Amino acid sequence: MGNALFYHLTRSPAESLLPVLIGKSLQAGWRVELRGTDPQRMDWLDRQLWQGDGFLPHGLAGGPHDARQPVLLTLAGQPAANDPACLMALDGAEVAAAECQSLQRSCIIFDGGDSAAVSRARDQWRALTGAGVTAEYWSEEAGGWQRK
Repeated sequence: MGNALFYHLTRSPAESLLPVLIGKSLQAGWRVELRGTDPQRMDWLDRQLWQGDGFLPHGLAGGPHDARQPVLLTLAGQPAANDPACLMALDGAEVAAAECQSLQRSCIIFDGGDSAAVSRARDQWRALTGAGVTAEYWSEEAGGWQRK
């Protein structure tokens, strides 16, 4: 059973953290689902992941080669055809306890400057830990990422 890691963004945007987390996941040999809630944001992230310093092979869900993608960008409610071992959820995208239990890792990334996002993350924490999922909270408020 995998665990859920909550990443509380306070100093940098998600697009700065994602390449790091995705890179570590790919190094572990995992396929990744990057799940969001807004199609325009996912299109934007698709472009951002191609423009970074490193090469992060990925695709937007709905293409002919979804099953072959190491990283697949999906929308909430859309199945990930790439058989991911790691889920990264943005913008309050739903993460079910059963998913966490079947994956190696689930990462819930939320904006600490958005009170609705913080409230949503707290609800997700309570739901997942209440269902028996082991969770960790990571914060960048002291400058670097620290487990709290």
